[in-house]
Amino acid sequence: MESLLANKQLWNIPNILTLMRVVLIPVIVLLAYLPAFKWQNWLIASIFLLAAITDWFDGYLARALNQTSAFGRFLDPVADKLMVAAALVLLVQASPRLEMVLPAIVIISREITISALREWMAELGKRANVAVSHIGKWKTTAQMTAITVLLTQETMLLYLGYFLLYVAVVLTIWSMIIYLRAAWPELSKPD
Repeated sequence: MESLLANKQLWNIPNILTLMRVVLIPVIVLLAYLPAFKWQNWLIASIFLLAAITDWFDGYLARALNQTSAFGRFLDPVADKLMVAAALVLLVQASPRLEMVLPAIVIISREITISALREWMAELGKRANVAVSHIGKWKTTAQMTAITVLLTQETMLLYLGYFLLYVAVVLTIWSMIIYLRAAWPELSKPD
């Protein structure tokens, strides 16, 4: 543990931003469970948006400052998935209707599937075959935007939020198909 804390390469700006995303998850959840107060939903949405923006900045800064690390490559997608899953659970609880539950299940299921696929492909030494694609980046942008809008719980914005969420679902499925097709030669090999 001491070596982890003393490792200065781990404690660079991009990794700190990524860790900040992880730390903000319980803050968002705690705020959601506090007794209702004025601007509560807007505060939750703003914190989520701040965390989502750090997702873009940490990658950009890691490349610009030449501060990429194995720790950062590991933690970045984990932080994203935890943040999205936690927010979707809160949204499903706030609106336990099919139009919210179905996209949440699709998005979370895809994340689990692709994470398992990447881990398996890495074991085969073929991780690059399922690297992040441009569709995956658009999917993440649509998800983060939709979730931010939906977290406001603002009636005037809900239609926009649901529209963006369903765009994210389409991109989620599309990106999953791309990853599965890329891995299919390995998946279809006999033992």
